[in-house]
Amino acid sequence: MYEEILKDRKEAGMLLSQKLEKYQHTDTIILAVPRGGVPIGYEISKNLHLPLDIILSKKIGHPFNKEFAIGAVSLDSTIIDEYPDIPKEYIEREIKNLRESMKDKYNLYRDYRKPEDIKGKTVIVVDDGIATGNTLLASLAMLRKRHPKKIIVAVPVVPFDTVKIFEQNTDEFVYLIAPKDFRGVGRFYESFDQVSDEEVVRMLGVVNLIG
Repeated sequence: MYEEILKDRKEAGMLLSQKLEKYQHTDTIILAVPRGGVPIGYEISKNLHLPLDIILSKKIGHPFNKEFAIGAVSLDSTIIDEYPDIPKEYIEREIKNLRESMKDKYNLYRDYRKPEDIKGKTVIVVDDGIATGNTLLASLAMLRKRHPKKIIVAVPVVPFDTVKIFEQNTDEFVYLIAPKDFRGVGRFYESFDQVSDEEVVRMLGVVNLIG
């Protein structure tokens, strides 16, 4: 396990590439979580010669407490917990609004190209770190509905007590640092600047040209 502070997302991507080397030139797709996961996914995609796409999902907040998730939605899938007191109309409206927002974001990042078809393929889901992991776990559950062959999650930083959860919910879990004293993902990077929409568009465009 990598013990030092990471220089930046580029170094994190390069180190994860080494751990994922067996997937080079295979029928595998990188799915990066915007925006911070894209520079890492870009490095892995470039080093292993794999296509790069993005994975978008949003939590559905409780009508009386938006921070409390009652489900999650992606571009093509939904997971809802059972809450009898929540009107069906509210959930349907939230799904519609969130999905429209995600479509706009996807079109911005991917220039109206269709999402990669992951059915029967190995996917590597990449982010720049995991804090609680709740949204990512919901994303993985929705990914399963698209019938990939195998789901791998690759992240530079994850709390030690969260490792087992992701090992149980993936086919393979790859990470660099798993601190017992976890106080935020950014603490484990020398440089952890915010990634702009423009950078995401540029990286996805460059990979597309290479591919």
